[in-house]
Amino acid sequence: MELATFINENIAEARVSSDSRFIHANTKSVSLNHLRDDCVIPVFSKDNEPTISNADFVESVYNAVQNVFCTEDILLPSVRVSHPIKGRIPDAKDKAAEELLDGEKTVYYERVMFTIEIPSIYRVINGNHLTLTVGGVRGYHLENLYSKRSLQKFKVFVGFRNRVCCNMCVSTDGILDDLKVGTSSELSDTTENLLLKYESAETLAQYSHWGRTKLTEQQFAEFLGRCRMLNFMPSIEKKKLPELLFTDHHLNLVAEGYFKDQHFGREKDGSIDLWKLYNLFTSANKSSYIDRFLDRGVNAATVISNLESYLF
Repeated sequence: MELATFINENIAEARVSSDSRFIHANTKSVSLNHLRDDCVIPVFSKDNEPTISNADFVESVYNAVQNVFCTEDILLPSVRVSHPIKGRIPDAKDKAAEELLDGEKTVYYERVMFTIEIPSIYRVINGNHLTLTVGGVRGYHLENLYSKRSLQKFKVFVGFRNRVCCNMCVSTDGILDDLKVGTSSELSDTTENLLLKYESAETLAQYSHWGRTKLTEQQFAEFLGRCRMLNFMPSIEKKKLPELLFTDHHLNLVAEGYFKDQHFGREKDGSIDLWKLYNLFTSANKSSYIDRFLDRGVNAATVISNLESYLF
């Protein structure tokens, strides 16, 4: 059964993935039915071949999740979009914007992100409930829509949602960047292969170890200061250091969280463990645009892993 049909037939009892606030910056929550029924589908201009629609993207990944985790409890996707591309039908070409009727407007979204929560697969790390979550990101601005039809780019991830503050803890072993496919069925098959290869035990062991590794207040201050220095270092020196995708704005949020976050802030002695520091970074990441959210989520895990290696 198609996902849209399932939603329509079970609307009273359908459960959507909990708390869609996995990203904040310039996005809004929409339903899958809105993507399916109300949005036009961009085409490749030279041959007028359709792209894989945002609704098909969500449904393809959902179908893969159902196939891999067929015995688990799977919630419906929570979807957020940004950068709407608005239009109008030809009959309304001479109308003022405020005079347009709903049926005369067209829209599609340049960027979409969604998560699918699997609440029956969970662990508790340092008192935090982690739920396995699958999701994806897509941006039409990464496609050359002025050419002939070609392979299209998607990002699909599998990781753990921290339910204390609704962070998306996406680690490097569970993400596949720039997945390129030509059809919805290829997208579903490739996603299914990714999910079958995912090893959650390694990620959970890493999270647990981070919870036992602490920074003193002085070490935290030095780490944050060095992060700020990266942008000003000579290129030769900078190339020797791990990449940092977080901006000064994000680092300000990390510093603020260190003092004010009730769940992941500092201890009474000023120390902070790497698990809490990781969550401060993922929390700050919620102010990113959709197209950079996953990259920075993975980068947060890489930064903390490198920091752990440097300390020990």
